Amino acid sequence: MIRREGRRMVVSGPVTLANAAELLEQGRQHLAEGVGSVDLGEVTELDSALLALALAWLRDARAAKRDIAFANLPEGLQTLSRLYGVEDLLPRAA
Repeated sequence: MIRREGRRMVVSGPVTLANAAELLEQGRQHLAEGVGSVDLGEVTELDSALLALALAWLRDARAAKRDIAFANLPEGLQTLSRLYGVEDLLPRAA
């Protein structure tokens, strides 16, 4: 599930291949409306789909010439991004 809090979107609950397509579209809608940060601190379960979503949202934001940053990255996401060698691609929110 994704909810909006001002210019921040908060992703909560599980983020897996089972719900990735739905979350991708929800996130894209929020990004199109000007979201500047993505808070992942309420993600309860994840697989590589979360990394794919983060990178897709980042690509979408850059294509629209907007910046986004990620906050509260779960340990599992940090581990996956290191394993795939893409940890430096995910901008961190201050």
